[in-house]
Amino acid sequence: MTGVLVITGTLREAEVLAKAGLTVIPGGGDAAGLRAAIEARADQAAGILSFGFAGALSDSLRIGDWVIADRLTGTRETQCDPAWSAALLRNLPGARSGAIYADGRLISDVAQKRALGAHYGAIGVDMESHICAEFAAARSLPFAIARCISDEASRVLPPAIAVAMRPGGKVDGGAMLRSLATRPRQIGDFALAIRGFMRAMAALRSGAVQLAPHLMACGERSSERGRVLKG
Repeated sequence: MTGVLVITGTLREAEVLAKAGLTVIPGGGDAAGLRAAIEARADQAAGILSFGFAGALSDSLRIGDWVIADRLTGTRETQCDPAWSAALLRNLPGARSGAIYADGRLISDVAQKRALGAHYGAIGVDMESHICAEFAAARSLPFAIARCISDEASRVLPPAIAVAMRPGGKVDGGAMLRSLATRPRQIGDFALAIRGFMRAMAALRSGAVQLAPHLMACGERSSERGRVLKG
């Protein structure tokens, strides 16, 4: 058993915890690739953590705020491990508890963000948690979500952001530039989004410093699967 398996969206998010010695897999918007990567490692895992950025579905959340999910909604309904979630909340004072929505899509439109939040009772959205939950359920593993808000509910994510993600978590700068060149009216929203991501990255790194020792300790206890992240 290798301990906690961490799933993120991009390589930059993955590097935040990979540097602490944890096993981290970036999804990169590639559902099939992510499933294959988790499948190759899931039998060695004692728990699965969905970690990284999230979009806000609630106007009460600001860039840099943390959400520790109590449940996942969207393509599947899953309760997060309560002991794990409580431990994460203790290690991230000020984090919000609430539902995360995930269906694999990047939710960029303001009206859609608010509609999903209202319909599902969710406060945040990411692109990987539903896949994490599938594997956790299939193997009876503890599952949790720790996400940092990188874009607010009131802000649109421009097309240049949507085309940037590549399989394996890489960011395609060329695709972003081509999108900006063909649709220059998005430049203002793009600049705001990039500033938001930079602020969120600073908060993500800070939160990772608080979480990493706890996650590493869980890995050391991983031979007792039922105790993962409960100590």
